[in-house]
Amino acid sequence: MNRGLKWKLIAGFALVFAAGGLTGALVGASHARHLFFDPRPTVLSERMRHHLRMQLQLTKEQVAKISPIVDKAAAELGEIQRNTGQRVHETIVQEHREIVPYLTDEQRAKLQELDSRPRHWQGFRGPRRSPAQNREL
Repeated sequence: MNRGLKWKLIAGFALVFAAGGLTGALVGASHARHLFFDPRPTVLSERMRHHLRMQLQLTKEQVAKISPIVDKAAAELGEIQRNTGQRVHETIVQEHREIVPYLTDEQRAKLQELDSRPRHWQGFRGPRRSPAQNREL
């Protein structure tokens, strides 16, 4: 095997390895986002019920008895998560409103551009508002 072919093979393997790592990271991040930031009470209650059933070795009768309690807790946790996301969004909007007077025109334009970018985790962050609506708050 000549030297040129050897380096091409090494580069090819490195490229395939990097592509696999990147694909795994993207798929993993997408999956994690849905697991941790999707405040659907039915999914959360099912996870909580499964965790309790496995850790405490609950019988089917016990699971049936605690299900309404778990469902209620999951609904409350989902509401807490939505409220927290809304509070985070409102805090950022307020921060931007307060720093605008200290910015140059160019910086204000950049901030407005940042505010207009799509937000990928919108369900967690609260309702999406346009920059004009943010200034009205």
